Amino acid sequence: MGISVRRSARSRTIGAGLAAVALAAGAVSCSKGASEESPKMTPAAAVAKAAKNSDDITSLHYRMTGEYPEQGRIKAEASMRMKPTVAMSMKMTALDQGEDGSAEIRLVDKAMYIGGNAEMAKEMDGKTWIKFDMSALSEQELGAGGAAAGQAEQNPAAESTFLTGAKDVKQVGTEKVDGVETTHYTGTVTLDSLRDSFKDEDKATREQREKSVEQYEKMGVDKLTMDMWIDGEDKTKQFRMKGDADKGALDMTITFLDYNKPVTVEAPPAKEVMDLAEMMKELQSS
Repeated sequence: MGISVRRSARSRTIGAGLAAVALAAGAVSCSKGASEESPKMTPAAAVAKAAKNSDDITSLHYRMTGEYPEQGRIKAEASMRMKPTVAMSMKMTALDQGEDGSAEIRLVDKAMYIGGNAEMAKEMDGKTWIKFDMSALSEQELGAGGAAAGQAEQNPAAESTFLTGAKDVKQVGTEKVDGVETTHYTGTVTLDSLRDSFKDEDKATREQREKSVEQYEKMGVDKLTMDMWIDGEDKTKQFRMKGDADKGALDMTITFLDYNKPVTVEAPPAKEVMDLAEMMKELQSS
C-alpha cells in the first residue's frame, strides 16, 4: 500500500475527514433559550458579549453542513471536549463521493483515527482504521493530518470572536434555530481586520486566534462573510462562514445541539488500526 495515501476512494475520504476536523476547530459556543436582546445593546455589543461568553465552554455537541474547498459538500455531527484534554468523535459524509464518502474520525491523546469506510479497509489489509500519531510523525509525513490536529486542539470557541472584527455588523432579524429563538447578525471581515481585532489580547489568545487566521490564508481566503445566531442567554446557537478560496467555495454552517456535557472518546481496538508511523518506519528500514 502506498504510504502517500493514493488518490483513490481512501485518499478522498481521508482528505474530506481532515478538512472536516480542521473546520470543526472553527466551531463556536452554543446555548439554549429564547432571544431577548436588550434594546440598549448594539449589534456589535451583542456579538462581543456572545464571543466573551464562549470562554466558559468546555465541550460541544454540534452539527456541521456546507461546502469545503476541494472536498465539495460535507455534513457531519460531532462531540468535542476542549478541557481538561482535547478529544473528538465525529461522523461525517462527503456528499459528492457516494458510498466512499462516509467516515468516522476520532481524536484521542493527540492521535487522530479515521475509519469506518469499506474501501479504506480493502486497501489496508482488512483493517478499518488508520492512525495519525502526531508525536511520532514529522510534519511532512503528517501532511494535512498535522494541520487538522493542530486546529482540533484549539479552543473551538475562538472563531466566534471573528465577527467582532467586522466594521459593518448589523442585525438581520429574529429567527428560530432548532426550535430556539435567536437574533441573527451578519458582517464581513478581512484577515487584516481579524488580526487587528485581537492585537491587544493576551499572548495565549493572540497565538490561538492567529492559528485560526493562518488556516484561511492557506486556503487563499482573504475575506469572510460571517453570520451568527445568538440566543437569549447571549451565546451562539448557530454560526456560518462564507468565503472564496483558491480551490473552491467555503460555505459552512455549524449548529450547536448542547454544550458542557461529558464527552468520552476511546481509541479503536489496536487490532483494527493501521499505524501510519509504523508504516513509515517499515518503509524506511526496507
